[in-house]
Amino acid sequence: MKWTNDRSDNVDDRRGTGGGGGFLVGGGLGTLIIAAIVFFLGGDPSAILSSGIGSSPPTEQRDLTADELKVRDFVSMVTAETEQTWGKIFQENGMQYSAPKVVMFESVTQSGCGTAQAAMGPFYCPADQTVYMDMSFFKELEQRFGAKVTEFSIAYVMAHEIGHHVQTLLGTTGKVDELRASGKYSEAEMNRVSVATELQADFYAGVWARQTDNREHILEPGDIESAISAAEAVGDDNIQRRSQGYVNQEGFTHGSSAQRKEWFMKGYNTGDIRQGDTFNALLR
Repeated sequence: MKWTNDRSDNVDDRRGTGGGGGFLVGGGLGTLIIAAIVFFLGGDPSAILSSGIGSSPPTEQRDLTADELKVRDFVSMVTAETEQTWGKIFQENGMQYSAPKVVMFESVTQSGCGTAQAAMGPFYCPADQTVYMDMSFFKELEQRFGAKVTEFSIAYVMAHEIGHHVQTLLGTTGKVDELRASGKYSEAEMNRVSVATELQADFYAGVWARQTDNREHILEPGDIESAISAAEAVGDDNIQRRSQGYVNQEGFTHGSSAQRKEWFMKGYNTGDIRQGDTFNALLR
């Protein structure tokens, strides 16, 4: 992935500042499965974020390493490109884009949706319109789930989470929350709604990739393949096979590996936000 000269002021780097006192999820494959599920969580994740096993001790303050500072620079660059691309898309459709905050943290931090933990991976909190990123998750994604992690696959993850922010701005998140709160729909029906929500965020990530590349020529050979690898790694069928040894489609909440690839590529190939109605495509 080619870097641009753009940087965002909306990145809050909390690494190296101490912390702790929150909850700590226990280790092992079970935690990693949970992490992968929450990785692309839509809606309000407070119920999961506020749960945990034990509490974490305070961590000492420290200076960030040169590599960590480079990661911050990268996240700031990607954040700036999401701001420019979505600002342009919203303007072209007669709307105004309000950019989310991006928080980088390690181990544990507080979010508007509850206690954020490293084991849960990146997520978007609609309550404070903020994306929370613990970069250590990508090592687990590569080592335990077989994803090919590159700079662009990290950018894709950020673009997916900001896709959830786009859903919040467009009112999609609120409508899904209303459906869930009504109690009129079964768990299986709400699971299908959840799948549609997550696949639309994948679609928006693809739209972002296409339009940003058109403007800044950021893509290099293998970048799109690495994004697809990350998406497929956390497909419901892949997670279920690793966690329980078989696939139960009624339990899908995020979409299969094939669906995640399909909708990301549809967004990338069309570059058109209007082509991403996953709800009618999946729920009719």
